Amino acid sequence: MRYPVPNLVSGEHRETETEVDRSRFLAWICHAPDIAAFEAMLAEARRLHPNASHHCSAFIAGPPGEQTAIGFSDDGEPGGTAGRPMYQVIEGSGLGQVACVVTRYFGGTKLGTGGLARAYAQAVTQALEELPRREVIERTSLQLKLDFAGEADARAWLTGQEIPIEAAEYGADGVVLTVGWPSDLSVDLTALESRLRGRIDLLEA
Repeated sequence: MRYPVPNLVSGEHRETETEVDRSRFLAWICHAPDIAAFEAMLAEARRLHPNASHHCSAFIAGPPGEQTAIGFSDDGEPGGTAGRPMYQVIEGSGLGQVACVVTRYFGGTKLGTGGLARAYAQAVTQALEELPRREVIERTSLQLKLDFAGEADARAWLTGQEIPIEAAEYGADGVVLTVGWPSDLSVDLTALESRLRGRIDLLEA
């Protein structure tokens, strides 16, 4: 499976601001490969904005369509007016491993439930428009056994196919390379076998 995620390093977030009827909405977005990354950003938002009215949130700490590592919170706003609209925006974006926090400073004018839902959704939508992205490729570990003479050619072929080498184990009769094969592609080593004249074995998991 391949899907986009925020192109941000651990601990980094992007922030945008919108204003609706004098209420300020600060939207934070981060890369969230796990729930801990979301919790760290939420804690930082609370630390930097202790006097804000609300810190509403939503996250998907996994691929698009994730059903377990997800969540959203209204943080005191009327039920269903903040966290869920925020979640629906990130879910609809097709992004995975993403979390958002919207910090609100109340401006004195009540927005009503519909107005709140639109404001929180708008804040996240705007933040996503400016968000840098990169692609994540889910991978399966495979072990390839080959002789020493073929290692350099195998490494060159794997690099050309953008297949990472996760580990190398050397023995008396050759080397075993553990590689990260894209899980959405069938395993086809025909080209590599031809290059190495068949001096390669795919080990059983």
